[in-house]
Amino acid sequence: MAKRQIQDNPVVEAQRSKLAPPPLYTVLLLNDDFTPMDFVIHVLQRFFSMNRERATQIMLKVHTEGRGICGVYPRDVAATKVEQVLSFARENQHPLACIMEES
Repeated sequence: MAKRQIQDNPVVEAQRSKLAPPPLYTVLLLNDDFTPMDFVIHVLQRFFSMNRERATQIMLKVHTEGRGICGVYPRDVAATKVEQVLSFARENQHPLACIMEES
């Protein structure tokens, strides 16, 4: 008896697409001559979950170097944090500037 070759169905191999991780954005506070240092510390604690010591360090960096990094986040999170800080500053009548830059 002759052997019949059984043809396997072509196997479709799952291809894993290599997605690049989403770009990250750095959230920064910018120095001004009007926003009180205590307010900046409060902002860093409230919106970036920093303890008082870390918030003070960042505030001093903003004060001496003109800008300080608050954190690095995906775009939507960074944009939300920037908007929260700006709204809170305006509500409290401070000109504190908060921006985001692609990392």
